Amino acid sequence: MTLTVPAPARVWNLDAIRADFPILQRTVRDGHRLIYLDSAATSQKPRQVLDAERHYYETSNAAVHRGAHQLAEEATECFESARQRIATFVGGAAQELVFTRNATEALNMMAYTFLNATLKKATGSPLPEGADRFVLSAGDEVVVTEMEHHANLVPWQELCDKTGAVLKWIGITDDGRLDIADIGSVITPKTKVVSFSQQSNLLGTITPVDLVADAARAVGALVVLDACQSVPHMPVSVHELNVDVITWSGHKMLGPTGIGCLWARSEILESMPPFLTGGSMIEQVSMNGSTFAPPPQRFEAGVPMVAQAVGLAAACDYLDALTMSAVEEHERVLTGYALAGLQAIPGVRIIGPNDNIDRGSAVSFVLEGVHPHDLGQLLDDQGIAVRVGHHCAWPTCRRLAVPATTRLSTYIYNGQDDLDALFDAVGQAQVFFGVN
Repeated sequence: MTLTVPAPARVWNLDAIRADFPILQRTVRDGHRLIYLDSAATSQKPRQVLDAERHYYETSNAAVHRGAHQLAEEATECFESARQRIATFVGGAAQELVFTRNATEALNMMAYTFLNATLKKATGSPLPEGADRFVLSAGDEVVVTEMEHHANLVPWQELCDKTGAVLKWIGITDDGRLDIADIGSVITPKTKVVSFSQQSNLLGTITPVDLVADAARAVGALVVLDACQSVPHMPVSVHELNVDVITWSGHKMLGPTGIGCLWARSEILESMPPFLTGGSMIEQVSMNGSTFAPPPQRFEAGVPMVAQAVGLAAACDYLDALTMSAVEEHERVLTGYALAGLQAIPGVRIIGPNDNIDRGSAVSFVLEGVHPHDLGQLLDDQGIAVRVGHHCAWPTCRRLAVPATTRLSTYIYNGQDDLDALFDAVGQAQVFFGVN
């Protein structure tokens, strides 16, 4: 199809970027070029990240923090240097960064912090200084939004079920924006924690973090931010965001799978009881009880994800070489192109903001008369990888009266040619299904 909108500006040499990603050199489905438009689910990995992991395994692999031999010393240095590098990427300090398996585990850690503190308080067990802020009573409130990924909803539902707290949520408008009129009535003096996403994985909506955080702070509530869709795509400074806790995943920002991050203010981490217990997170152990290491080791029981941390540090190097402001601009222009191209196709409806203001690169849409799963299969037949379904955001889909959507999401290795191929394929789908 031919668009009348301007083509995206070339922020960098797209061919050179693509050459760094081995998987993008392959073909799929009978020789079609792989057109990967599913980076909101997981990003592809450049050679620099793959090489960093392999180099660690080939030269320094050992158990960290527990050996007196040279390999153990080198492995520990690799691990802690990676922590420092990743913390610096978001403007934080190494002692403020906890490694988890993924962002889902990090969000569960925060929910279990409240549960563990509440249970310990009820039994008279000792709590870290300042942990009373995590103790819940029946009728206390936990606040989320109606656009959350299940990872930032189900753990809080479980917490409320186990403690008698009440789950409340800030609604969304018909065009997929946060309903800021709800904030003042949903967040009350009974609110103990407000947890929300900076950018919706389904709608692309960028939330007004300051408005929500200010309302939470006004009542003394903890502020938790799911930054899975923002840290990979825009400049993020943990201190400038003015929240207490931020979580994100490594695999969405060119890094390995199996590693997530939780950043929190030092005073918050120091007051949190541990989530997982066992080796590596203890101070002293006797048969009658244990004391725990200071953060971040307190929250990293067992053998940590050393190679993944090394790979994620390399991903930070790669993104910083491009600069996150350039990454944001590249995606902003591509998102505008995607929105214009899709809306030029009769029968396509954008789910979420249909303009390019305060939105990210995840663009969900429906094609009239065609189920998203059928459209996804037809696109896949042409080598175009998109995501279809409810995107782990069922309540959002129900609110907007769509059972499922097709979602495209671009990243640093995508260009106008990828989107043009998508537009053509959607047009062909209309003909194939007889809905044009």
